[in-house]
Amino acid sequence: MHGEYKVPGGKLVVVDLESDGGVLRDVRVAGDFFLEPDEAIEAINAALEGAPALTDSAGLAALVDAALPPETVMYGLTSQGIAVAVRRALSRATDWNDYDWQLIHDGPQPVALHLALDEVITQEVAAGNRPPTLRVWEWSSPAVVIGSFQSLGNEVDPEGAERHGVTVVRRVTGGGAMFMEAGNSITYSLAVPSALVEGLSFADSYAYLDDWVLSALGDMGIKAWYQPLNDIATEAGKIAGAAQRRVAAPRGGAPAVLHHVTMAYDIDADKMVEVLRIGKEKPSDKGTSSAKKRVDPLRRQTGLPRETVIERMVESFRSRYGLAEGHVTEEEMARARELARTKFSTPEWTARVP
Repeated sequence: MHGEYKVPGGKLVVVDLESDGGVLRDVRVAGDFFLEPDEAIEAINAALEGAPALTDSAGLAALVDAALPPETVMYGLTSQGIAVAVRRALSRATDWNDYDWQLIHDGPQPVALHLALDEVITQEVAAGNRPPTLRVWEWSSPAVVIGSFQSLGNEVDPEGAERHGVTVVRRVTGGGAMFMEAGNSITYSLAVPSALVEGLSFADSYAYLDDWVLSALGDMGIKAWYQPLNDIATEAGKIAGAAQRRVAAPRGGAPAVLHHVTMAYDIDADKMVEVLRIGKEKPSDKGTSSAKKRVDPLRRQTGLPRETVIERMVESFRSRYGLAEGHVTEEEMARARELARTKFSTPEWTARVP
C-alpha cells in the first residue's frame, strides 16, 4: 500500500506499507523533508511497525512522537503528517496526478447560476460523467453569498443591499457571508472525487485542497498559510475563505467533494459594511474600522491586475497536476439554470434561516 501527503507549508511525506493480520508491516517512510538525526527515520519506521491498522491519525502520531530521539529536529515534516500518509495508504487514497483535470473559466454569470453550477458539476464528477474540475467564477452583478446555516436577517442589511443593487443568495456549504463584486473578488470551485481526500480529517482536507493556491501566492511574493478551519491568511490579514460539501455516491458512481474559495482581490469597504451586518452591534468608529480591516486585498499585496493573479493561479495548478481547457455541457447548463430558478433564486431557499 502506498500513501502520500503534502504537509501544509511543508514537504511531501510518502509511506509504503502492508497490512497483515490487522497490523502494519514493512513500514517505510520517505519524502523530500529534512530530518535530524539520521537514525530518527528508523525510529519512525519501528514505531509504526506492528501498530493496529485501525489506529487513527492521532494515535499514529503519538506513536511517532514517543519514539523520536530527544534531539530530533524536523523540517517540512510533522508526526501528524506521517500519520495522515499512513491513513491515506490504508484507505487507498488517490493522488492529484491520478486524474485528468479540467478547467472551466467562462464569462460573467448570475451568482445563483454559479451556485447551481457548483452543485451540478460536483454531481457529474460523482457520477463519473466528467473529470475532476477547477472552475473560476466571473460575476454579472454584485452579490452577497451567505452560508448554508446563517441567519439572513443577522448577516445582511436589506436596505443596504437594495441601495447598492446587491443580490443576496444562500449557498449549500457552511461558513460565513462573502461580499462579491465583479473585478473585486476571485472565486474558484473544485469538484473532486472523495478518494482524493481519503485518510484526511475534514479539517485537514481544506488545507490539502488549497495547497496549490498557497504555492501560487508564494510565487507572487505573498507568504500565506491556512488558518483553521477555513481561512487563508497572511501577515497583513485574511485574504480568503473556503467552504465544502460532501456529495453522496450516486448509483454506479462514487462520493465527491465540492470545495470553493473566495479571495479578496479588492474591496469597497464602505459598501461592504453597509450591506453586511458586520460591526452593527458595535457601531462605534473603532468597530466599523475593524470590520473593514478583517480582509486584506490581493491587489494591494501583489500589485498585479486581477486577470494576472488568476492566470498565475491557473498556471500553478497546471504545472503541478496538468489542466485541460473544458466547458460546461449543454445538459449541465440546462440543469443548472433550472436549479438556479427553482432553488437558489427563491425566497424560500434564501430565507430558510430567517
